[in-house]
Amino acid sequence: MDRGESRVRGFAARAGGWSARHRWAAVGIWVLFVVLAMGVGSAAGRVDVDDSDQLKGETHNAAQIIKDAGIKEPASETVLVQAKDGRLRATDAEFRSAVDAVVKAVDGTGQVTGVTSPYPTHTISKDRHSALVQFDMRGDAESAGDRVEPVLKAVEGVQKEHARTLRIEEIGGASMRKTFSDAFGDDFKKAEYSAVPVALGILLIAFGALVAALLPVALAITAIMATMGLMGIVSHLQPMSDTANSVMLLVGMAVGVDYCLFYLRREREERAAGRDARTALRIAAATSGRAIVVSGVTVCVAMAGMLFTGLATFEGMGLASLMVVAVAMVGSVTVLPALLSLLGERVDRGRLPFLGRRRRTGNGESRFWSAVLKGVLARPAVSVVVALGALLAVAAPALGMKTQQLTLDQEFGDSLPIVQTYNRVNDAFPGGSEPAQVVVKAEDIDAPEVKAALADFRDRAISSGASRGPVDIRVHEKQNVAFVFVPLVGGSDQDKAGASLEKLRDDVRPATLGKVAGVEAPITGQVAGSHDFNDQLVGSVVPVFAFVVVFAFALMLLSFRSLTVAITSILLNLLSVGAAYGILVAVFQHGWGASLVGAEGVGAIVTWLPLFLFVILFGLSMDYHVFVVSRIREARLRGRSTKDAIAHGVVTTAGVVTSAAVIMVAVFAIFGTLSMQSMKQMGVGLAAAVLIDATVIRGVLLPAVMALLGERNWYLPKWLHRLPDLTHDEAPEAIAAEPARGEGEPLRV
Repeated sequence: MDRGESRVRGFAARAGGWSARHRWAAVGIWVLFVVLAMGVGSAAGRVDVDDSDQLKGETHNAAQIIKDAGIKEPASETVLVQAKDGRLRATDAEFRSAVDAVVKAVDGTGQVTGVTSPYPTHTISKDRHSALVQFDMRGDAESAGDRVEPVLKAVEGVQKEHARTLRIEEIGGASMRKTFSDAFGDDFKKAEYSAVPVALGILLIAFGALVAALLPVALAITAIMATMGLMGIVSHLQPMSDTANSVMLLVGMAVGVDYCLFYLRREREERAAGRDARTALRIAAATSGRAIVVSGVTVCVAMAGMLFTGLATFEGMGLASLMVVAVAMVGSVTVLPALLSLLGERVDRGRLPFLGRRRRTGNGESRFWSAVLKGVLARPAVSVVVALGALLAVAAPALGMKTQQLTLDQEFGDSLPIVQTYNRVNDAFPGGSEPAQVVVKAEDIDAPEVKAALADFRDRAISSGASRGPVDIRVHEKQNVAFVFVPLVGGSDQDKAGASLEKLRDDVRPATLGKVAGVEAPITGQVAGSHDFNDQLVGSVVPVFAFVVVFAFALMLLSFRSLTVAITSILLNLLSVGAAYGILVAVFQHGWGASLVGAEGVGAIVTWLPLFLFVILFGLSMDYHVFVVSRIREARLRGRSTKDAIAHGVVTTAGVVTSAAVIMVAVFAIFGTLSMQSMKQMGVGLAAAVLIDATVIRGVLLPAVMALLGERNWYLPKWLHRLPDLTHDEAPEAIAAEPARGEGEPLRV
């Protein structure tokens, strides 16, 4: 394994060397890039994902028909009028008086149109104790939440007049949008903003100096700012969303801080070993800088896997994450060396006196991990069995994972009054709060055969058992389009509602609308959207999985020139993902310890999360893996035995890996405190996986497996020797001995 070569090679080494020599130019170029990206992105504006592009299949076809017809669907609202004690019936005078008061009150606001009483439309429950007043908000549906306040107050006024005997509550697209915005919008933003001070606080503890702690946070923030601008530009080719923005911020903060932390820690370590500031910086560029590039490219490849889902939201998240990782990676190997060159030893200014010195051995190795590694390497077989058994046990619940789009009550629990209204409407009118919507397109919507088919569809939807009615038909004669609203039997029970949807699609539609030539009748709605989303997501699992695993394997193989390292890298990362799945299922599906995170009664994992976690975690896990294995390989190249190299590599990287993991866990855990269960699941899953990965996987299982393999860790079959050599290994002694050429003015210290 003797390279017999001391020439500094590789992108990271060259970039770091150039930046250190031309520090002001490097800083200026970075600042200019961030400003230009933000300016151009702001001027271009962001294009958001359109409903017609969200999904393929029937949901997409329905949205496309509506879009092509130029029909602007308003935000529909419903007022539930319900007897409290079960004595009043919808036909009683007091009940009728309350209904009339609701109709008059909401119509009088001037914000609504198409107000319908439950009596002519027969929107009265089977037990005759509940009725629905329905109407649409005027104007654009997207902004209806901003205009619904007067209507809500009008309904509240009627409720006060009948508070003793009747329950009068409003629910609908506009009222839900306003409620969620008020209740969770600020909460979500605060969680995003709190990530910065949390990361800074942990870095202050890790470095014990203010300037050193500020550098990674500053680089991460500028990378995020630049990526926000780039997202605006790229969105004209690939539409983005608020979800993509939030995921980008999470990933950007995590990898941005991690990459700078890796670089800065190595530079500090070399200076502590007696190197001068310039040499320490060159060694950090050639070693940690290279690990950052390998890790960054691997993470980018993993994020690119989301582009294979065919789901617009996932594609936006994948592209945004890929861009922020690439920007953070480039910034870490260019502007960071320039800043370190400018600061010199001043990077340690602002020391915090109360933290004291780190509890480390004289060579910078962690005492805690030195003790752990001593036991692991003494009995590697036992360590593998114990660690592997524990992780498989944690992952076991994932075998029974149930995924679905979370319903309103699952997503938010009973914490909001509108959720209770949602449940009451579903109890009285199963499926009425979120009916299936059949979008019927014909050459002539008023043709007798089309009218007959629509009437037949309405009758069969009820007689088939898919719906208990009432089935509402709205015709847009000018556009030759009709909307058929079908409350599904099953209501908020996604399994039962899904069975009702299948009856409509597979039995009722072919027997009615399907018999009329030239008629299109895709079925959409919340249940249909969830069904189509699941189908498309399941279909994309294999290509996404294959792309991420194959390309990650290839990058590991080329970067370390070891078939063994490439295989173990993939297996260990899959193991950490499986453990994260197991924890999610145990907590959110089975309810084990759910009260600790406020997740009682969810009973399922949100549909998009498993694939999202696989891609994100597979990428982020490579951060630690590449960093640790690079250090082990470096020690092996310097003449240490494999066992000594493993011990040295793990314990010298333990501090930075621990600090990086704590930051990631803290940032992700913030999202685990949100009220939305989907965000809570994402935060808990990511935090648990990173914690497991940085401790059990990298601290126990990786060194134990490598110890058992011995020299076979570096095995590369002869027929693979022709592969490109991307190792670019740099021996610190060789770098220190090499004269610094073209350094320019002396390094400031």
